[in-house]
Amino acid sequence: MVVAPDSVDGGKGSVKLLADGYIHLQWLPGISIEVADARAAMAKVNEACQGVPHPMLVDMASVASVSREARSIWSIPCSASRIALLGRSPVDRVLANFFLGVHIPPCPTRFFTSHNDAMEWLSADR
Repeated sequence: MVVAPDSVDGGKGSVKLLADGYIHLQWLPGISIEVADARAAMAKVNEACQGVPHPMLVDMASVASVSREARSIWSIPCSASRIALLGRSPVDRVLANFFLGVHIPPCPTRFFTSHNDAMEWLSADR
């Protein structure tokens, strides 16, 4: 059973807990993620997990930008046990690599352009 997506406050994304125990954070294409958006997303992730860590897929394909303050929020531990950042474009890769190069993620985190590769990596610790 898949739980219906819960919209992130501000409407820029959604979070859902899938039946197989993965969290899926989906950002809308073309948006700019600010600190309030990042905080709202992490609150929804923690709410969905209810204190139990889950691997998380973050679909950030075609996000326009992520503010410095928003990137710092993602260094704070949340209920994700592993995070796979999924993108499609060179801009997505630059955003992810900038985050990974400047901030220390709270759990193992990697960037992927393949959904299957991301899911395979997420399942490695299960």
